[in-house]
Amino acid sequence: MERFDYVIVGGGSAGCVLAHRLSAVPSLRVALIEAGADTPVGAVPAAILDSYPMPVFCGDTYIWPELTATATRDRAPRVYEQGRVMGGGSSINVQAANRGLPRDYDEWAANGAPGWAWDDVLPYFRMLERDVNFPGGALHGRDGPLPIRRIMPKDWPPSCRAFAEGMHANGFATLADQNAEFGDGMFPSAFSNIDDKRVSTAIAYLDEATRQRPNLSVYSNLRVDRIVMDGTFARGVEAVAPSGERVRFEAGEVVISAGALQSPALLMRAGIGDARELGSLGIECNVDLRGVGRNLQDHPSLTFCHFLEPRFRVPLSRRRASMVAARFSSGVEGCDVSDLYLSSATRAAWHALGNRLGLFFLWCNRPYSRGRVQLVTPDAAAAPRVDLNLLDDDRDLQRLVVGVHMLARVVAESGIGDDPRDFFPAAFSPRVKALSRVSKTNAFLTSMLGALLDTPAPLRRLLIERFFTRGLRMSELLADDRALADFIRANVFGVWHASGTCRMGDVRDRDAVTDTEGRVHGTRGLRVVDASLMPRLPTANTNIPTIMIAEKIADVMVGQRRAGGVTGASGPTDATPLAAAH
Repeated sequence: MERFDYVIVGGGSAGCVLAHRLSAVPSLRVALIEAGADTPVGAVPAAILDSYPMPVFCGDTYIWPELTATATRDRAPRVYEQGRVMGGGSSINVQAANRGLPRDYDEWAANGAPGWAWDDVLPYFRMLERDVNFPGGALHGRDGPLPIRRIMPKDWPPSCRAFAEGMHANGFATLADQNAEFGDGMFPSAFSNIDDKRVSTAIAYLDEATRQRPNLSVYSNLRVDRIVMDGTFARGVEAVAPSGERVRFEAGEVVISAGALQSPALLMRAGIGDARELGSLGIECNVDLRGVGRNLQDHPSLTFCHFLEPRFRVPLSRRRASMVAARFSSGVEGCDVSDLYLSSATRAAWHALGNRLGLFFLWCNRPYSRGRVQLVTPDAAAAPRVDLNLLDDDRDLQRLVVGVHMLARVVAESGIGDDPRDFFPAAFSPRVKALSRVSKTNAFLTSMLGALLDTPAPLRRLLIERFFTRGLRMSELLADDRALADFIRANVFGVWHASGTCRMGDVRDRDAVTDTEGRVHGTRGLRVVDASLMPRLPTANTNIPTIMIAEKIADVMVGQRRAGGVTGASGPTDATPLAAAH
């Protein structure tokens, strides 16, 4: 049994940042524990490095295969892909580098998380990034660990240009930088990628120099199943190796960075949560915190496809597929501006069939619906129950209805096709995911199916209706909002932006779980640092905001250590190693 100053549970988007920043102080002994495989320098799997994410995302090697979620109350659960690999979600996601809007963080500060307003978090967004297109200035960083770039309009393939024309025709403004221009409009998507290769937090923060630090120990394929509690004190963790051997770590402080679904489950199994619900499972309650696992948020999303004529197809050798996106406002009464998001990709999958289909993601920003994470058993090997509850608030449904109509108008004006029957709804179903796994069998099947799509148009459209949409036509949905609402309820799913389940807030707020530094209310030596801290989901993909959270809290932790335990300033200061790190 070893003792560390900090034991970090979870080597994902937050955990790698914490390991890098905390171990920069030579006097601190830091352990980073990841349940999945490591991706050390020089040995990152090609599938993870790939700029096109779907092959790794659709496999089961780098996710928690037993983790499922229900989208709405009347839907069956299905796999909810969350990273189980060094780098976590940043190793399997689409690499979107979206900060969100200033209003997101100003709202955090106004509603129980002082110190997290836009002006407070901007220095950490700048700290994490090396923006290739807009280096330096008041809004961007030039020296951070994470490269961020865009494919600019002059380099867009014909399908992206056509889609942009469709948005222009529908009144979308053109923004050069989604992370510095905060109104509605279309823009080249920012992503964490350089030389057409993914840069995960494991690559950016656990570089060779960091891994060689004698005070940092990195453990992989080691699943933490228990926080060792002494009453309200966290003393360490117990983990299980693949062999079944149990390993114990003692810690001055335990930092849980296991993500918005696993972090609350770890707390609940440690007796931190709703006392009545824990008692029903035979778990002794150490701290009665009813907010643990509540406030779960994700962006309700839908997917659509359009058949691409050969002139709009991009060679499979060109790996980056997502290049253009947009924010726009639904106009639904009582809802905020910029409450819908639309992105496009030049292919729907890695194979010959997917290469003949353009893909569109539509999601609802600023969701009002809230879900929950709950334990079903004290057994640490069992996945928690995840109810996304995506359309619990009717405003989210109303806005998706508006969004589908707008997407249809954009496609109609894009010139990407001359028949509305080539535009159709597509669900990321288990059947589609199975076909998207990389294998020789799937390559053969999809090459045959792809060839069938190149048959004469009447036969192609018959095939689409028979095998892709099961007879459902976009024209029928667009003509009947009731039918469209039913379609949305049957097909909506999360876009893998789970957040909010250990939200920051004042100790007097019964639903708050942590303070503004991630310290769990009512405990000692226990902190949460990941997307579960977010009081409200930003107008953004969650990866970059999660990295920002880790940067900000790491800076506070280091500042407190240097000050002998006195709380440090909320921003970067010359007293911390971070100011000198760049």
